[in-house]
Amino acid sequence: MASAAQRVSLLGRRGKRAARAGEQSRSAKASQPLEQRILLTATMCLLAFGAVMVYSASSATSLLQGEGDGTGDLIKYVLYGAVGLVLMRMLARDGVAKVQSITGPLLAVSFVLVLATHVPHLGVSVNGARRWIGPAQLQFQPSELMKLALVLYAATLLAKRPGRVNDLRDLMKPLLFVVGGACLLVVTQPDLGTAMVIAFTTCALLIAAGIPMRNLAIIAGVTLGLVFLYALARPYERARLTSFIDPWAHASGSGFQAVQGQIAIGSGGLFGAGPGQSVQKIFYLPEAPTDFILAVIGEELGVVGVCGLLFLYGLIAYAGLRAAKGARSLYSALIAVGVTSLIVSQAILNVFAVLGLAPLTGVPLPFVSYGSSSLIVMLAAMGLLMNVAAGGTAVAPARRRSATQARSNGGRSSAAGSADAKGREPARWGREPRDEDRDRRGGDRRARGAGAGGGRRAAG
Repeated sequence: MASAAQRVSLLGRRGKRAARAGEQSRSAKASQPLEQRILLTATMCLLAFGAVMVYSASSATSLLQGEGDGTGDLIKYVLYGAVGLVLMRMLARDGVAKVQSITGPLLAVSFVLVLATHVPHLGVSVNGARRWIGPAQLQFQPSELMKLALVLYAATLLAKRPGRVNDLRDLMKPLLFVVGGACLLVVTQPDLGTAMVIAFTTCALLIAAGIPMRNLAIIAGVTLGLVFLYALARPYERARLTSFIDPWAHASGSGFQAVQGQIAIGSGGLFGAGPGQSVQKIFYLPEAPTDFILAVIGEELGVVGVCGLLFLYGLIAYAGLRAAKGARSLYSALIAVGVTSLIVSQAILNVFAVLGLAPLTGVPLPFVSYGSSSLIVMLAAMGLLMNVAAGGTAVAPARRRSATQARSNGGRSSAAGSADAKGREPARWGREPRDEDRDRRGGDRRARGAGAGGGRRAAG
């Protein structure tokens, strides 16, 4: 009898512990900001969608060419995605505070690696473009790293002196020269698409920093003029621009990819031919798992599948801009704007190119296209964006010194000090100036009312 009572008591204690664990898990999820949950959900959905479509786009061709059982690209996508998820998890905790100190070295390394693509026996040429370095199974595209490094560099400069956006000469000396030099190195590979993404992202950061529209119009006009002159001067880019204007007139030459992509999307109709049923990916569509994976999606899943994909990118844009608005510092807000524009601009360029609304640029579809460098860097950037959404910010040197002194004196832990520093730092964009003025006027009225009440009581 006693043993039965003990068993009942033990089961009751286990049930209570399980209930407490469930409550703690639910409270932790409830405390997670909405923006962070949206970003995580959209990213995981895009990764799952990308794994399915990479396998669909690459398996048939691999089997026909005798390159294994058709799962090679899928296995690589999963492995590189796992590496990117580890980086995303690490940076989602306190990545904004960590990357501030390594921004300079990271930018220098990215410049050196991009230069290394032009060195014989180091740079790898694929389809006439020298954008990669490393052996065949571990090739890396340095321009992907450079895009993220430039976002961090621009955020650091603009956060230190936001007023520099009002003077073009002051803005040009450190920032625009570095961005222009990066674009020049990238277009010599040639890779006009990456240069366009860098330009769009830089413009988004300048707008977020409060640049006057006149200065922005000057920068945009000069940039577009240089891009147009470059495209006219190089036969390769000129052919792409000509085929974009009328791809069907060059269907057997420079417009072949654009025409096959439009045929694939048109063949899908509203609901598509079904998963794995694409014909264009086998015989006609070049670079199906990478640049033209959207065409495979359109043919197999139809307009519904493409709209679902665009909806996920729309969620990232919405949550990223909300995270920037609620950021605790200008530096964190600029990182959120930069990463969001980096992801969204690549997605827009890829979609427009496949639909025939923009020239072919070779920009991959973020999180969906097969590409190790793009996948890892985009997931790392998403980790930074999630950290901003969770309230992460950079800690000033003075705060770091005070936290070190507190630890040496047996004070609070480093985690508590970091949380206290975040709590003390006011939100940069979370409150409008008129709201602060209204609160200040309300406080003044309450103070005057309290003083009048005190005078009446003293007189009584």
